Amino acid sequence: MEKVFLETYGCQMNFADSEVVGSILTGAGYGLASTLEEAGFVLINTCAIRDNAEQRVRHRVRELRATQNRRQELRIGILGCMAERLQSRLMEEEENVSFVCGPDAYRRLPELLAQVRAGQKAAEVELSTTETYADIEPVRLASNGISAYISIMRGCQNYCAYCVVPYTRGRERSRDPQTIVGEARSLFERGYREVTLLGQNVNSYRDGDTGFAELMAMVAEIDPQLRVRFATSHPKDLSDSLLQVMASHGNICRCIHLPVQSGSDRMLKLMNRKYTVEWYLDRIDAIRRYLPDCSITTDVIAGFSTETEEDHQATLELFRKVRYDYAYMFKYSLREGTYAAKHLADDVPDAEKTRRLNEIIALQGQIALENNRLEVGKEYEVLVEGESHRSKERLFGRNSQNKVIVFDRGDAVAGTYRRVRVNDCTAATLLGELLGD
Repeated sequence: MEKVFLETYGCQMNFADSEVVGSILTGAGYGLASTLEEAGFVLINTCAIRDNAEQRVRHRVRELRATQNRRQELRIGILGCMAERLQSRLMEEEENVSFVCGPDAYRRLPELLAQVRAGQKAAEVELSTTETYADIEPVRLASNGISAYISIMRGCQNYCAYCVVPYTRGRERSRDPQTIVGEARSLFERGYREVTLLGQNVNSYRDGDTGFAELMAMVAEIDPQLRVRFATSHPKDLSDSLLQVMASHGNICRCIHLPVQSGSDRMLKLMNRKYTVEWYLDRIDAIRRYLPDCSITTDVIAGFSTETEEDHQATLELFRKVRYDYAYMFKYSLREGTYAAKHLADDVPDAEKTRRLNEIIALQGQIALENNRLEVGKEYEVLVEGESHRSKERLFGRNSQNKVIVFDRGDAVAGTYRRVRVNDCTAATLLGELLGD
């Protein structure tokens, strides 16, 4: 049995895709290698959202040349968004890559691997308007047996000016809701206690009469002991009906990731985000109204095309108003093929991007610490996930708000719910003590 070693870079969707790839390949008779040394193929599932993500993959491919010099039978394949963006050009630029496969072509992987074994190079990057992999039960790679991802839709058609996703993953299409509910129920019956529903914009989910709010209710009603999370929401589509469903189901987690990207209306219009700061703050108010204990996280870009100091200050002010619990913060990275790359200048100097990003990071770190200090003294139901990285005598888990809480082991067991009181904190972590049942 020839074995395949899978490496994954990027977002939760990429990790979910790797589990689909694993299922397709094991179904075709391949084994999944636990180490690179036992594999005949290494498949690298890639992200193309930022240049830094692609450079990490290129660095890894070049690292693998040394392994190929020792083991000439080892072949490298690039999967996912980077493969779709660069297509066969990637094999020309990285000569030790044998094949590329886009995110809608994974069913063809066994054929591609056979071509490579026969001494050919191969590429399959055609996008689909229908592929959802709904009939494939993912292989849960490196699973903790507690939490799992479920991909509910694929693609995006928002066409934000800076983003490559519509070009690397195609247009939106949604899975049949019964296949999603069936997958979630199967996971729960196998002992999983948390599922995260994934999509580039989950609010856009629609299959017949079933929208995202209805789907969330269907999954939550499988069992009250099954926690349900989702990612990612687009502010323009975050509905009151979804918030009402969340409020009426205690096992839908109180955490919403709501990417803002900028606090400036001028920037939002240039980015083609399709909402204003006023609209965004209205959605924040709605979350606070329906779900007063909900944590809110975000994404933000520093230094987008023509961004001024005034635009930057507007972003800082938005952070002060919303007071996010966590944020993914990045410098703008021009991506070939996007609207911004074709029509907008990347004219903010890198040093200025870095300064602005560092100011956002510093402010968010301060806000996160202040938010966490407000948690001290509170009690939470925590889904225990495993040992703390720093001490085997301590465990960690997350509360409904997706905040990590570290606590003394006691008699707690991974995969169970336990009450924990918060006694201390850092900006990133809550520190607590296990309470009796």
